[in-house]
Amino acid sequence: MSGVPTLLTPEAETPSEQPSLVRGLSLLDSVLLLVSGIIGSSIFLTAKDIAGPLPNPKLFFLVWVLGGVISLCACVAFAELGSMFPDSGGQYIYLREAYGDLVAFLYGWMLFAVANGGTIAALSVAAAAYMGNIVPWMSQQHVMANIHLPYPSLADGHFVEAIFTIVFTRAHAVGLLLIAILTYVNVFGLRWGALLQNISTWTKFTAMAAFVVLGFAIGKGHWSNFSAQAPGGLSMGLSPGHLISALGVGLIAVFFAYDGWVYITWVAGEVKDPRRNVPLAMVLGVLAVGAIYLAMNMVYVYALPLNEVAKYETIAHAAATKLFSPAAAVWLSAMIAISCFSAAAACTLAGSRVYLAMAQDGVFFRRMAVIHPKWRTPAFSLIGQGLWAAVLTMSGRYDQLYTYVIFGMVLSYTLTVIGLFVLRWKRPDVPRPYRCTGYPWLPAIYVLVGAAWTLNTIIQRPTEAFWGATIVLIGIPGYLYWKHKSRADAV
Repeated sequence: MSGVPTLLTPEAETPSEQPSLVRGLSLLDSVLLLVSGIIGSSIFLTAKDIAGPLPNPKLFFLVWVLGGVISLCACVAFAELGSMFPDSGGQYIYLREAYGDLVAFLYGWMLFAVANGGTIAALSVAAAAYMGNIVPWMSQQHVMANIHLPYPSLADGHFVEAIFTIVFTRAHAVGLLLIAILTYVNVFGLRWGALLQNISTWTKFTAMAAFVVLGFAIGKGHWSNFSAQAPGGLSMGLSPGHLISALGVGLIAVFFAYDGWVYITWVAGEVKDPRRNVPLAMVLGVLAVGAIYLAMNMVYVYALPLNEVAKYETIAHAAATKLFSPAAAVWLSAMIAISCFSAAAACTLAGSRVYLAMAQDGVFFRRMAVIHPKWRTPAFSLIGQGLWAAVLTMSGRYDQLYTYVIFGMVLSYTLTVIGLFVLRWKRPDVPRPYRCTGYPWLPAIYVLVGAAWTLNTIIQRPTEAFWGATIVLIGIPGYLYWKHKSRADAV
């Protein structure tokens, strides 16, 4: 076969000829995939969103610890589900087994339409934009196209306003190139995709370790920043109800920063000894991420007091400038670019497996069910994912869309943990090599926290919650179409 893979159509293969995915991911590969998928750009940006509502150092660090502990409560529940259903698709399969096709499809639709596509688009453009600080040619300052979509004035019929504006820069163009490279490499085999993932992840870890060690060793920071108190003391002068609400608002950014730990369940069908390694990778990965996040945020607070942290959108840049010098922004930009690229690589590899499972169930584009006979990868699923991520990149609306669906993502995690209780009742016969640690208390804690957080988000961020629900529900006509088509094809 030539260098470019030949993609077979479903009609070209008989059931006996259908290739399968390869179990080629070791435990180390799995941990690196999970950690890299979580650590993208958010750790370099989100401190402002937490320091704002929580300007007390103890509460600031507490919310990061809470985010990790709460994520671990979900992980131990997901670990049992992963040991029950060690197949690619992960959370999609858990939701399908607990609640049926529709709920599972809406989850997968949310991933495809916004969560994964938007993540790949945002991280690829961010990687290019940060590299633009080093290589000015690819800077966001170079606008290649400025497109306005107008609508007519009701008064005189002239086009006077713009519904939205698309600003396409060289960073967007390079982002499209990165999406194409990631898709291409992953089509050509799991090992190549995992190798790219691992190299970029170790590079990212090395850069972040250098930032933390040098920040404390030679940085011009102050330990007094850790003991500074906000007006009103630990409670910040708030009532218990308002304090809990403020913690909930801070957790929005923390959950965003921890999002991605579920990636390993999506590729469970390609993990060696998945009943052991998938649960272990989730626990080890979240613990590693929690330690990295605490270390990074300690450097930020060492550099700047929290009232200053709350002023900076790009906190890592501000901290590096304070600790070292403005010249540090160059190597810091490289570190963030590598981190974004590594996270995009993880999302590209893992996300395509969810659409593969959906298509195999007959509730998504049929060609996405094809596994390439030579490369043993979900080639059409990868290509479809890459094309949609490119469309979102062109639209420039990926960041805004993702803020809407983080509400839906946490809700889906909560429903999945509830699904553990459902499946203990519905499917007691399914083998469970790993049984949830702390059952029923730890998963129950996650359900209570997830439900309370969801309710708090609806109250505190009603616009985001509304549009998040709308994006998910838009998928229902698609589900009905694919379900009808699947039944018709079966006749």
